[in-house]
Amino acid sequence: MFITRTSLPRRTFLRSAGATIALPLLDAMVPALSAAQRTAAAPVPRMGFFYVPNGMYLPSFHPAGSGGTDFELTPTLKPLEPFRQSLTVVSGLSNANLISSSEGGGAHSRPHAGWLNGVLPKRTEGSDITAGKTIDQYAADRLGADTPLRSLEITTESNYTVGNCEGAYSCSYINSTSWRSPHTPLPHESDPRAIFQRLFGDGGTPEARLAQMRADRSVLDWVTESVHRLERRLGAADRRAVGDYLDAVRDVERRIQRIESSHAATPLPALERPAGVPDTFEAHVNLLLDLLVLAYQADVTRVSCMQFGREQTGRSYPEIGVPEGHHNVSHHQRDPHLTAQYTKINTYHMSLFAKMVEKMHATPDGDGTLLDRALLVFGSAIGDGDQHTPIDLPVALVGGACGRLKGGRHVKYPLNTPFMNLGLTLLDKVDVHVDGIGDSTGRLTNL
Repeated sequence: MFITRTSLPRRTFLRSAGATIALPLLDAMVPALSAAQRTAAAPVPRMGFFYVPNGMYLPSFHPAGSGGTDFELTPTLKPLEPFRQSLTVVSGLSNANLISSSEGGGAHSRPHAGWLNGVLPKRTEGSDITAGKTIDQYAADRLGADTPLRSLEITTESNYTVGNCEGAYSCSYINSTSWRSPHTPLPHESDPRAIFQRLFGDGGTPEARLAQMRADRSVLDWVTESVHRLERRLGAADRRAVGDYLDAVRDVERRIQRIESSHAATPLPALERPAGVPDTFEAHVNLLLDLLVLAYQADVTRVSCMQFGREQTGRSYPEIGVPEGHHNVSHHQRDPHLTAQYTKINTYHMSLFAKMVEKMHATPDGDGTLLDRALLVFGSAIGDGDQHTPIDLPVALVGGACGRLKGGRHVKYPLNTPFMNLGLTLLDKVDVHVDGIGDSTGRLTNL
């Protein structure tokens, strides 16, 4: 493809014999725009949350010292060394209100359900699950308003487990990291093929996929009318549940309309679909993260939430010399062998995340890179996995947030500073302003 001095439309595609790929923002797309359009073409942030289960071995994560720029990368952080200037390590933050002395069990469910909302979840095995709207979904309210996909939730493990998973807590509390409302956990998809279809359609010709989207919309209209008739016969609790469902249906409708609008003058992407879930964990994670980078690059979505695994996962990692199960080694009781195995798992997860960071660093976006625009949060809802405590949480922030986050630092706050204070601060950096989340007490300074 040859690009001349003639300005390009924002929705321009590279086409070859087997693929059509949306271009990111280019300088050639800007000159002919009006002043209002230039404002709209300003750099936009991408926000992502990356969750690892079973906590971490904190001495291998938190840098020594009281903070600053002169800190030594710990073993778990070492994979991010090439991107040190884009890395901000935060320590001292906690979700202390998720510790419940009145409720037995739920040592994994409570921290996980409250990681991104700071809300102690309701102990229940039924359908009356209650937690809180998560940070990523506050971000999606604004950042997802102009993209085909409001947000993207992905995982490496099945999230279809139902019933009681731990101590009379519903499995919903560890199935989902992202909650759209206090009663609506969002499903996380593990199949790369299904994710691809959400991002770029269901194969076939672009025309066939557009026709299918229109057909899907007419079905959704029919469902909406049917539910309206049904809800007249329902009680208050059921009407609330139906209302949440209809909100999700309307979001799909709006997404379909945005896709149709954005592709009015150009065909939908015709990329090759993945065949399904890869055989190995590493291949699976790499493919999921590659899809996410592509979604960010094509501006299909700007908000994501990924689980590297569900809480209590017993996955073993013989490929890195850890034949023991992850959950088992997290209960290390300071045994040197188990802490070494635990650290290997933590570092392995970080190394896979670092591959995505490298791709974003190498991907242009306007006059910068995707990493310059991004605000990525890597961490866990549990600090010390041996004690199940949501105290002194491991937090790594990566990216420049469109110039609003300075990297190359270790920022240390007083122990038990609310993690939700970080949530408010990060939302401010992507121009999403919320008065409070969970147990927040204000914004963080020096970040």
